[in-house]
Amino acid sequence: MQVPRWRILLVRDDDQPVRQWLIRPRAMIGLALGLVIASVAVAVVLFTVGSGTLHQIRAFQLERQNTLLVEELEEARNRVEALDRNLSHLVERDRELRAVAGLDSLDQEVLEVGVGGPGTPDPASGELWETDPELGAEAFAVQYDLRALERRTELLRTSMAEASDSLAAHRELLEAIPSILPTPGYVSSGFTNARMHPVHNRELPHHGIDVSAPEGTPIVASAHGRVTDVSRRAGHGLVVEIEHGHGYSTLYSHTSEALVREGQEVERGEIIARVGRSGVATSPHLHYEVHVDGRPVNPQDYLLSGAIP
Repeated sequence: MQVPRWRILLVRDDDQPVRQWLIRPRAMIGLALGLVIASVAVAVVLFTVGSGTLHQIRAFQLERQNTLLVEELEEARNRVEALDRNLSHLVERDRELRAVAGLDSLDQEVLEVGVGGPGTPDPASGELWETDPELGAEAFAVQYDLRALERRTELLRTSMAEASDSLAAHRELLEAIPSILPTPGYVSSGFTNARMHPVHNRELPHHGIDVSAPEGTPIVASAHGRVTDVSRRAGHGLVVEIEHGHGYSTLYSHTSEALVREGQEVERGEIIARVGRSGVATSPHLHYEVHVDGRPVNPQDYLLSGAIP
């Protein structure tokens, strides 16, 4: 029996003779298997080389990301340290403000604003810890310091607001204290509970001071306040009364002219009237009284040194 064979013909377009080969089926199968095996081998080689290249690329990318992360953490650490230095200056400034405002300085332990106890996070709780414990610990430290800075900033904001409010209250009080002599001149009669009255010729209380000055000399408000009365009173003549707040009020008597009206706001040093001799007076002068919570006090106890206009 004749074994079947495959005939392969090679035909060219020119006049070259046709070439042919006779191949047995078994050889044909072997050739096909060889081609398949060669193809698989080439594919395996290409896959292996390609996988290695991809791993190298991925490893390079991860290394680059790791380098960038380290650089960013270092920059963050530097910024945290700079913020901490700035906050240290603010702490000193806050201490000065609280001293001026009459408040105690914040306790150093309070300024530390530390945290702890159950529920406090630790470095191992971060996802980065599982990949790189060293970087995880560094990232946790930066985050911890940032949270501490945030708490300290809030504490200082509250403290400075308290100091500011206290300073504002002190300023209002200082503005309300009648601290200057209302007119230039000399004090011809002081504050006393028993003085021989120059007109009535008997001892009477003198709940103020008399400042002798030429008629028409300007009289100024001794503190910030609101004019509550401009009128004529028996014995006092034309008077101006000012309410300063915080329990302080002042009275200006024997004036020749009032230059303000009731309800008007005045500042310390603002002209409100002029020296005269209205009412019971023997010569031009200003009778000046200071009242605290409705009680007359010695005006000279509130005059600042060198505050005579």
